[in-house]
Amino acid sequence: MKFFIDNWFLFVTAIVSGGLLLWPSLTRGGGSKVNAAQAVQLINREKAVLIDVCEPDEYAAGHAAGAKNVPLGKLEGSTELPKNKALPLVILCQTGARSARAAGILKKLGFEKPIVLAGGLAAWREANLPVEKASS
Repeated sequence: MKFFIDNWFLFVTAIVSGGLLLWPSLTRGGGSKVNAAQAVQLINREKAVLIDVCEPDEYAAGHAAGAKNVPLGKLEGSTELPKNKALPLVILCQTGARSARAAGILKKLGFEKPIVLAGGLAAWREANLPVEKASS
């Protein structure tokens, strides 16, 4: 017992450093992150569905080819989401900021694999992947 009392600061340091190591995994938005190449692999190998959570005007200006537009504010009542909740969903927006929130919402809705595209549409374009514009 004397050892614990004499070295209490070592134990506090160990607990704090362990907590700091766990913090990122505890505060993550609800989905893992992938880069554009990994997203394409998920689409090709696991039939992942691209979900663009941008507003309709942003979506019309340019979106990843084949992406479904489900604005962040309408995720919970959307009929555009796949019925199969086991399918991976690759979520993207313009920069990736809204996607993490969307992944958390989708996780709460029962989707098993919400995955955020790190960097969003900007990363998709940077990887020279196809981008479409909605016809007016």
